[in-house]
Amino acid sequence: MSLIKKTKIEKNHYELQFSIEKDVFEAAVQAAYRKQVAKMNIPGFRKGKAPRAIVEKMYGKGIFFEDAINECLGDAYEAALKESKLDVVGRPEFDVESLEGDAPVMKASVYTKPDVSVEGYLGIEVTKTVKAVTDEDVAAEIERVRERGARTIEVTDRAAQDGDTVTIDYEGSVDGVLFEGGAAKGHDLKLGSGQFIPGFEEQIVGKSIGEEFDVNVSFPEEYHASDLAGKAAVFKVVLHAIKATELPELDDEFAKDVSEFDTLDEYKADIRAKLTERNEKQADAEVEDKLIDALVEKMEADIPEVMFVAETENSLRDMDNNLRAQGLDLATYCKYTGMTLDTIREQMRPRAEKQVRVRLVLEKIAKLEKLSVLKKDLEAEYKRIAEAYNVPVDEVKKLIDPKDLTEDLKVKAAVELVKEKAVITVA
Repeated sequence: MSLIKKTKIEKNHYELQFSIEKDVFEAAVQAAYRKQVAKMNIPGFRKGKAPRAIVEKMYGKGIFFEDAINECLGDAYEAALKESKLDVVGRPEFDVESLEGDAPVMKASVYTKPDVSVEGYLGIEVTKTVKAVTDEDVAAEIERVRERGARTIEVTDRAAQDGDTVTIDYEGSVDGVLFEGGAAKGHDLKLGSGQFIPGFEEQIVGKSIGEEFDVNVSFPEEYHASDLAGKAAVFKVVLHAIKATELPELDDEFAKDVSEFDTLDEYKADIRAKLTERNEKQADAEVEDKLIDALVEKMEADIPEVMFVAETENSLRDMDNNLRAQGLDLATYCKYTGMTLDTIREQMRPRAEKQVRVRLVLEKIAKLEKLSVLKKDLEAEYKRIAEAYNVPVDEVKKLIDPKDLTEDLKVKAAVELVKEKAVITVA
C-alpha cells in the first residue's frame, strides 16, 4: 500500500499522505544518477565515470532525489488515490512530507466532486415558442439563392447606379496636399457597400464611363488617422468601368436549376417546409436551454473553485487548438486583438461555471434515476464519433475511456428524461 493517511481538511478538501515504494524509488535514483553523471566533472574520474557514492558524497545524498521523485510521483499518487476512494477533481498540489529513509513520504492536497442535491427536476413547466414562417421569410431565402446564381455583366449604356461595382482611379488631398494612402488606380468599389468615407460612394452614382470628377467629403471626427480626422478632403476620380449584378429570372426554369422541383410554387413550398422545420428545431433547442437553466436554479452544491478553474483552462485549450487549425495560436490572437490570456479567461469564466453546474446536476439526476447505458448504445456512440471524425473505431476506443463515454451518455439520457417529463406549453 502507498496510502498512509487520508485527512479531511474541510468540505470537499482532503490531504493524502502516501509513500513511494523503496525499490521503486531506488531504481529511479539510479536512473537519475546515470542520466546526470554524464555531465559531471569529478576530480580523479573521467567525465561521466564517477561512481554514484562519490557523487553523493561530494554533492549530498539527495542530489538525485528531485528527479527521482518526479519520475515516481505520478504512479504513486494514482495508487494512493485509488486506495482513498475519493472522486477527485482538478489538479493536486504536492509537497514532500519526509525524505528520511529510503521511501519518501509525499502529501497531496486534493479537492473532491461535491455532493449535489436537486428536487423538482421532473415536470418543469416551460413555454415553447415556434416562430411562424412568413412569405417574407420564403422570399428572402429565395433571394439568397438568386444572389448565389447571379452573374456579373459589363454596363456601357447607362450611368452608375447604387449596387453597381465600378472601377475607378482616385487621388485625395486635404488643403491641396496629397495624403498617404489616399490614392489608387483600377480600384473596384461596390456602390452602397459603405467601404469608403461617408458621402464618397453616393457622389459616384449618376456618373458615366470615362467621366472625370471631384468627390468632396469630410473625414469622420473619430477617423483612425488623427491628422485627417474631421478634415475636408477632395478626391479626383476617374470612372473606367461599370459592372452590374444580373439575377436569374424568378420562374419555373429557375426552380428546375436550383432544386429537384419542376415549378416555382413547388420550390417555394419546399422552402417553407424546411424553414418551418428549422424554426421547430430552434424552438426545441430554446426549450432545452430553459430546462437546463431551471435545473441549475434548483440544484444546491458547494462547488470547489478548482472545478471552475479547470473548466476555464479546458476552454482556453480548445480555443488554442481551434486557432492552430486555422494557422494561428493564442499568442498571435492576443497580439492582433490586444487582449491578454487573463482577459480571455475572464470572458470564458461565466460559461465555464455554467458548464460545471450543468454537468453536476445532470450527473446527479442520472444517479437518482438509476440511468444505465447498454453495451450496444456504447458501441453505437463509438461508431458515431468515429464517423464524425473519419477515424477507425479502434482508434476512438484508445482515446476515449468507456467509463467516461458511459458517463457522457448517462448525462444525455438525463437531459432526455427531463425533456420527456417536462410540461411544455406551445405559445
